[in-house]
Amino acid sequence: MENRNPSQGKDTVASTASALKTKSISRGRMALLFAVMLTTAAGNTAMQSVMPSIGTALQVSDFWISLAYTWSALLWMTCAPFWARRSDQRGRKAMMTLGMIGFIVSMGLCGIVLWFGLLGLLPAFWTLLLFALARSLYGGFGSAAPPAVQAYVASRTDRSERTQALALIASSFGLGTVLGPALAPLLVFPVVGLTGPFAAFVVIGIVTLVALRLRLPNDEPQYPARGRGFDEPFSAGSATSQESNDEEVSVSSSASSDASPKRLSWWEPRIRPWVVAGLLGGHAQAMVLGIVGFLVLDRLGLRSDPLAGTGPVGIVLMCGAIATLLAQWGVIPRLDLGPRASTLWGISLAAVGTVMFALAADLHAIALGYAIASLGFGLFRPGTTAGTSLAVTRSEQGEASGIVASVAGAAFVFAPALGVWLYSISEVVAFGTVVSLCILVFALGWRQLQSDNVLTSNH
Repeated sequence: MENRNPSQGKDTVASTASALKTKSISRGRMALLFAVMLTTAAGNTAMQSVMPSIGTALQVSDFWISLAYTWSALLWMTCAPFWARRSDQRGRKAMMTLGMIGFIVSMGLCGIVLWFGLLGLLPAFWTLLLFALARSLYGGFGSAAPPAVQAYVASRTDRSERTQALALIASSFGLGTVLGPALAPLLVFPVVGLTGPFAAFVVIGIVTLVALRLRLPNDEPQYPARGRGFDEPFSAGSATSQESNDEEVSVSSSASSDASPKRLSWWEPRIRPWVVAGLLGGHAQAMVLGIVGFLVLDRLGLRSDPLAGTGPVGIVLMCGAIATLLAQWGVIPRLDLGPRASTLWGISLAAVGTVMFALAADLHAIALGYAIASLGFGLFRPGTTAGTSLAVTRSEQGEASGIVASVAGAAFVFAPALGVWLYSISEVVAFGTVVSLCILVFALGWRQLQSDNVLTSNH
């Protein structure tokens, strides 16, 4: 019988542990994943910065410009969960590649269509219709990248480093919403004009895609994981980061998954108050986001010079994005706000900021009011997300996260266009509706949302 040295067994275990540890994501690969998220978020918010000016130059009603995003947002909400599941079967890298191709093709076609329209080679109606169709490619296929990136990170990191890694990925999405509006005015080139940001981010997207294909290895996940969907980066405020409560899925736990938890509906009594708050408050936020670019053009008298409007719109959107990140990265962790406190304080601050935004007459006042409103919404949305998560059991977290994503997506389907339509009728009606929604959320939340002590004690 063969004799084995105990020290050899220890060395084997140590070397195996070391090998597993080295399979963690390297800095270079993490930077590549960061770039994928940053590029898509920055490109889309840069586009939003110039679209009010493009609509004005095309002499298209503000309502139709905002409505052009609707189909894409609806496709994003529908397709993101499908691609998240698909990444488990086809691999994360394949879905990232698909998402980046969707982003590049969509941005390129949108830029070409709008350029033809601005040159007068296409009627305004066909320009907007073709833009909406080209934009839908991003909603349908671009939505494959964010959940695949998150799943790639979760499947290749252990619990000790997963939270930090996922936070870094979420921050890339948030940082992109700041850089997009900041870069947009600098990308308005003489030849392509207002479509410059589209051309620039096509090039940036291609560079990112090539690096992704060459530098990122194919999938060999250490731990099973499924990516959660991010909101479509329609605006600065839509890029909310979600804390990951993902647990490592062991063989034993997956084997015992026969007794799967029941499917949750939006009206499940435990989560109903949080869902209602998220839906109403989300519509208020989406309406403000739809209005902001057009209000800047009107208050600063830039309707006659659309090219000059890209800079001010970008500054206001950038201020809002920074305020949102400040809420999520600074205020909530520093003050240790619970879900109920974060929701109620956030929606109250959003109402105050909306009033200031509505009454502002110059760029400084507009940016300040919008930043305060964004700070409030930046507190509000993580509050409702955490409240929904804490209201259910650990085994129901997947269902709860799906509901949160659906509620967030639903708010951005029609509300931006509704806000712009009401704004075109009456500013008082538009902003009165937003503030009324905020007050309603506060009133319902004050009565129905569970206290933070109860939520945390139950879990």
